[in-house]
Amino acid sequence: MCGIAGIVGLNIESSIPKIAIQKMTDAIAHRGPNSQGFWDDTNCYFGHRRLSIIDLSEAGNQPFVSQDGRYVLIYNGELYNYKELKFSLQRSEFGTNQLPYIFKTNTDTEVILASYLRWGKECVNYFNGMFAFAIWDKQERKLVIARDRMGIKPLYYHFKNTVLIFASEIRALLKSDLIEKKINQQSVAEYIQYTTVHAPNTILQDVKVLMPGNLIEFETKNLTFNISQYWNINNFSKSKEDLNYKPTCEKVNELLTQSVERRLIADVPFGAFLSGGIDSSAIVGLMSKVSSEKIQTFNINFDEGEYSEAKYAQLIAKKFNTQHHEIKLTPNDFLSQLPEALNAIDHPSGDGVNSYIVSKATKNAGIIMALSGLGGDELFAGYDVFKRYVELEKKGWLNLIPAKGILGKLLAAYKKSIQGDKTSEILNLDVINGFNAYPINRKLFNQPDFHYLLKKHFNDNAFIQNVIKNCETDKSHKLSRVSLFEIKTYMQNVLLRDADQMSMAVALEVRVPFLDYKLVEFVLGINDTYKFPHTQKKLLVDSLGDLLPPEIVNRPKMGFILPWKDWLKDELKEFCEENIVQLSKLSFVNREAVLLIWNRFLKNDPKITWSRVWHLVVLNHWIKTNHIDC
Repeated sequence: MCGIAGIVGLNIESSIPKIAIQKMTDAIAHRGPNSQGFWDDTNCYFGHRRLSIIDLSEAGNQPFVSQDGRYVLIYNGELYNYKELKFSLQRSEFGTNQLPYIFKTNTDTEVILASYLRWGKECVNYFNGMFAFAIWDKQERKLVIARDRMGIKPLYYHFKNTVLIFASEIRALLKSDLIEKKINQQSVAEYIQYTTVHAPNTILQDVKVLMPGNLIEFETKNLTFNISQYWNINNFSKSKEDLNYKPTCEKVNELLTQSVERRLIADVPFGAFLSGGIDSSAIVGLMSKVSSEKIQTFNINFDEGEYSEAKYAQLIAKKFNTQHHEIKLTPNDFLSQLPEALNAIDHPSGDGVNSYIVSKATKNAGIIMALSGLGGDELFAGYDVFKRYVELEKKGWLNLIPAKGILGKLLAAYKKSIQGDKTSEILNLDVINGFNAYPINRKLFNQPDFHYLLKKHFNDNAFIQNVIKNCETDKSHKLSRVSLFEIKTYMQNVLLRDADQMSMAVALEVRVPFLDYKLVEFVLGINDTYKFPHTQKKLLVDSLGDLLPPEIVNRPKMGFILPWKDWLKDELKEFCEENIVQLSKLSFVNREAVLLIWNRFLKNDPKITWSRVWHLVVLNHWIKTNHIDC
């Protein structure tokens, strides 16, 4: 796990590119405290920061140059099947006539380069892992950049005037002094409504994020720039021949167990986040099953009362005989770390501070790599949004009610009585169904408040609809359609982004077994009756057999219980008010509307919760900290 940075196509006979790549690499030093490296050629400049996880020797340092000197690689991530690929490349398998590759290191880095030498850009089809890498071909003057299928590792880029600048974090692009620090007003509108900006866009104008499962090819000889997709998640959520329920559960168990086992390859101390919920408990249980080492588990607890999850984590730790670490943080501990957590935010996020605190506590305990249960809810219908989607799909009869009839008049009167409510917005859709209602369910503000906040009006439903418009499934896979919605919106653009930027801020690697692409492909193809016959996540629970005790399976879904509402009105009031006032002065927002949101919150308006205020505070803080032109 590392940080990468590159500049390609800058034809300047001066020291500007070298200075820029140094600044970019310095900006992501937190991602790789073990070493830094640079490489340059005509029109190509690479920088790398290394966090050593596999093969800790200097042989694994990057940029990594091929044995003939033609190819140069910078890489961020982990390739979980690198040993199998290495064995095959040494034996010249896969039906090729090429000579076996002679490896000089034990790194997965060299396996990526050797695979590229064998198969070219098609090598990504053989990889199982999380990655973002760039390979420069000195002879052909060509750059290839790839990102993993699920979008676990980030890759941001700016392409303008035949110059490509890319990095693991936006802050590196900003530090290059080669791009305009200009806000994207449409992206700001999207962030205000959804606390994130959906890929491929970012909060900045002319800065993009490479989509999951995509490749960039940039040939500087003829100045061609092309983006292509090598893996499409939509392909796996359509009807196919299903197994019976028991074999389906057995297959899920097999794939998840294999995924966990692959992710235990490391030459550094590792552990697992353990909340005591189904997902994290399943990961810990399977780790104990496949590992000969005693597993270290970490439960970060903010509350000692009846809502504490600590007792569930203790139960799992005892069952699987883990070396358990219970880290109790008081509200004061949390508040004291808030400034550094805010400064760690690379792309604005209204939901990332918790991730930073958890990651830092785990890293301080001596752990370099940790497994997470992220992705379980998205795959196995764990969120309430799955249930709401199915229920709404059953209400198609609402579209058939004649407007002039008695029922039509009653419905119109009901709509009028709940103006400004999400239910009202759903009932006023031209066609009422789960797809059209999904963006409304994910929004923070109702339409009047949202439109009042901004000087320019945007179609707030369109932000998400543009992302999920191609997620088509048949009638037996509606829950898989919701899985696609969740994966492409909240998971990839909030959860995974936060997990990366906040864990790497403290040089902690986080691995996510539920997002092994083979498991994802299989689960998306399972029909609805197996996933949600009567209780959420039943398929996952049944697939685990007797691995988890009933107390975990039947426990209520919980999370960190923090007094945010009180903090924003007390300890953080001055900080929040300062940022709200500054935000209200920006050119693209209505000053009165922003201040009104803050005042409504202070007066306990039930429609203005703390989260509707906090992500506005974070937005202004990020703009101010990074000196963004608005």
